[in-house]
Amino acid sequence: MVTRRTLLAATAGGVVGGAVVGSTVTSLLTDPPSTPAPVDDNPEVAVDFDPEDWDSVRAQFALAEGITNLSTFYFASHPASVRAAIERHRAGLDADPLSYILENQYDLENQVATAAASYMRTNRSQIAFTDSTTMGLGLLYSGLRLGPGDEVLTTEHEFYATHEALRLRNIRDGVQVRRTRLYDESAQANPAEMVDRLVAAIGPATRVVALTWVHSSTGVRLPVRQMTDAIAEINQNRSENEQILVCLDGVHGFAAEDATPNDLGVDFLVTGTHKWLFGPRGTGLIWGSTSAWSRFTPIIPSFTDISGVEPGPWATPGGYHSFEHRWALAEAFEFHQAIGARRVAERTRELATMLKDGLAEIRSVRLHTPRDPEVSAGLVCCEVDGYGPGDAVARLRRSNIIASATPYDPSYLRFGPTILNSEADVEAALAAVRAM
Repeated sequence: MVTRRTLLAATAGGVVGGAVVGSTVTSLLTDPPSTPAPVDDNPEVAVDFDPEDWDSVRAQFALAEGITNLSTFYFASHPASVRAAIERHRAGLDADPLSYILENQYDLENQVATAAASYMRTNRSQIAFTDSTTMGLGLLYSGLRLGPGDEVLTTEHEFYATHEALRLRNIRDGVQVRRTRLYDESAQANPAEMVDRLVAAIGPATRVVALTWVHSSTGVRLPVRQMTDAIAEINQNRSENEQILVCLDGVHGFAAEDATPNDLGVDFLVTGTHKWLFGPRGTGLIWGSTSAWSRFTPIIPSFTDISGVEPGPWATPGGYHSFEHRWALAEAFEFHQAIGARRVAERTRELATMLKDGLAEIRSVRLHTPRDPEVSAGLVCCEVDGYGPGDAVARLRRSNIIASATPYDPSYLRFGPTILNSEADVEAALAAVRAM
């Protein structure tokens, strides 16, 4: 296995003038350094943190005062522990980039992988690290081993990145892509009907089913486990090379719902970690089951593992990244684990349900997200009579309420209460909508 540390060490020591490959790379592997580069362990004044107290959780974030922000899921504000870690790594890199990387990378990347595996209750070898959900989807759908005549089934409800990654795969090698609809009216989405529609759309050539856990266009949450159980039954009657893989864009369920990839029964899960996890901006991951990784070939050379023995590290793109952010990902996982995945999910659903119930009582509002928490998560989408989504966002902003508009056609007004919010925030948003 080769790491960036060993590659840099080779270059610094004179291994230049040609490609460093194969056994040469393997021979460069040395034990991790015993003495890390000195860094400031306390670049930011610590903020007292009581994970049992939601006010204390909110106090970890440096959000602007006087604003009710119901879009913190969109792109993370960092909690104090993550901010401190980023600044610590940035200071070390600014002081002596080469030494800081050589003397710390091995341990820091181990810490990130261990923290991610602990949070996801999985083996660290099954996790590849990326910069975003979009990067992960592009890598996954480009690297899956599909042959002539093989088909990918997806839905009309996916985010652009899934549709575009699959369209580009079709252009490159002719893999067929087909779409289906899981529901007609999002507010009335029904789990049993969604499963039935998906199963009915699967054909003899289907080898991959590409889904999204929580639709960012409507807030609908798929009954993923029911879907994977139904597909598992289909796979029982198929040969090994005809098995269907279930690939999930998990970005609006990951760290908002209390479910691991194994709980969901998926083969691959792709997510950014800079949304509901509030991890460092510009970070993400791909999780795959051991059998699913065997049907994947990496797209970008890895600096972590060129052997393929550990499929996640093998699929992790090499090159230089924003290391101060990636290496602070361990603190984000630890922050969420300190609160507890179940408590986070319960709090998110509690606030989202309060918001949906309040919006449903406003005559000028049409709710597009199911009110049933079993078919929704943290996202809440709606329309307000007399306002386009952009106009509604602007009007709310004048009342110091931060919302967003969904980047789809049709577009809706969208809220996303998170663990940074309170009941008072929800009431403030409802009052502003009533005044529109």
